[in-house]
Amino acid sequence: MPQFADFEQARAWLAQHPQVRYVDLLLPDQMGIPRGKRVTVAELEGVHRHGLLLPASMFALDVLGGTIQATGLGFDEGDADRPCLPLPGSLAPVPWLGEHVAQMQVAMYDHDRSPFFGDPRHVLEQVLAGFARHGLTPVMAVELEFYFVDRERTPEGRAQPPRQPLSGRREDKTQINSMADLDEYSTVLMAIDEAARAQNLPAGTVLAEYGPGQFEVNLHHVDDALLACDHAIRLKRLVKGVALAHGLDATFMPKPYREHAGSGTHLHVSVVDAQGRNIFAADDPQGSPALKHAIGGLVATINDTMAVCAPTANSYRRFQPEAYVPLNPSWSVNNRGVAFRVPAGPPDGRRVEHRVAGADANPYLLAAMVLGGMLHGIENRLDPGPVLAGNAYRDTRPTIPLSWPEAIAAFEHSEFARQCLGERFANLYALTRRGEMQDFNSYVSPLEFSWYLTTV
Repeated sequence: MPQFADFEQARAWLAQHPQVRYVDLLLPDQMGIPRGKRVTVAELEGVHRHGLLLPASMFALDVLGGTIQATGLGFDEGDADRPCLPLPGSLAPVPWLGEHVAQMQVAMYDHDRSPFFGDPRHVLEQVLAGFARHGLTPVMAVELEFYFVDRERTPEGRAQPPRQPLSGRREDKTQINSMADLDEYSTVLMAIDEAARAQNLPAGTVLAEYGPGQFEVNLHHVDDALLACDHAIRLKRLVKGVALAHGLDATFMPKPYREHAGSGTHLHVSVVDAQGRNIFAADDPQGSPALKHAIGGLVATINDTMAVCAPTANSYRRFQPEAYVPLNPSWSVNNRGVAFRVPAGPPDGRRVEHRVAGADANPYLLAAMVLGGMLHGIENRLDPGPVLAGNAYRDTRPTIPLSWPEAIAAFEHSEFARQCLGERFANLYALTRRGEMQDFNSYVSPLEFSWYLTTV
């Protein structure tokens, strides 16, 4: 049964924050982009009791916010509203917008308060119900990579690294784990950490990644995959908002620069039984048989999931040799070149790190397909194949769909996707992704003029 937020808890929170006058109500769409409305504090009780009415077409949007009419959620049903109800515990301050604004996350329901099929959060709920039937609970952490970019674009309209806050230089080199980069961006990074603390987000390590102005924020693991994804959605809004307040743009675009590393979303997952024991735990660095079966499920379903792992045209720019992005369903221990990595660590901490998805992936849908694949492997005792040793790019060849059309086609023909996400949602997702792809492909790019206008 759905858990609905109690307004009395919200009332108590507001009494402790009397300066708050407005609440941003956030509904993440298929791309994880927050949609919604800003309401006054006086309106919040009505939202708790009756819901915030928003059109179901919120889940039929392309990345620009246009409705894909083929889904049937636009004019075919009169762009009809459905109630969106607040999530318990999601009311929090928004420090980068000032003391008068708070935020709260909502989920969409039908008018009988049953979960609306098109809301990705409800899709993940159904996958987690499958684990619960076995007495199992996934434990999950999300890592998100992003770039700070200059708010001014190049003359060609491209992104460029910002001038560094201290030196004023525009960095263009690769510097993994650079302490100098952490120093340069220390003020904005501390503001991100302070905002995360204010919102009770379990943000931990921040490290400088390979690209200029590229960073990764690690969220600590929690034994509630829904909450882990809620945290990821809120962190992305937070990072963008704090960056803007410091004169920067932050982007989770998977590949903003041709010559520099892409940005990904990495999921770390273990599974505990009813007694709280990690079923992946083992003295063997490769993990227990259950861990191998879970990886076997990920191997078996990777082609089906690529349209979720890489949902946009830009997503596929990441997939380059020796770019720390997997090109095939390989697995290994302590090897960042593979799709499914078993990190080094103590036996009771055995887990799998899913390294395929771009930073643009919807966390709920990504988690649903990753966890669904793992459960499929555990239930069917699937073999992941031989563990890879050495260079994942030298020893294997690309085998997964590495273009948008291939990935969407694989998703559309996937029985696993329909079983995992539900038939109606799988159809909805396929229609929105294909609709966006067709629109994207109709545009003539500047590069096409440069290459072809006078040469053919």
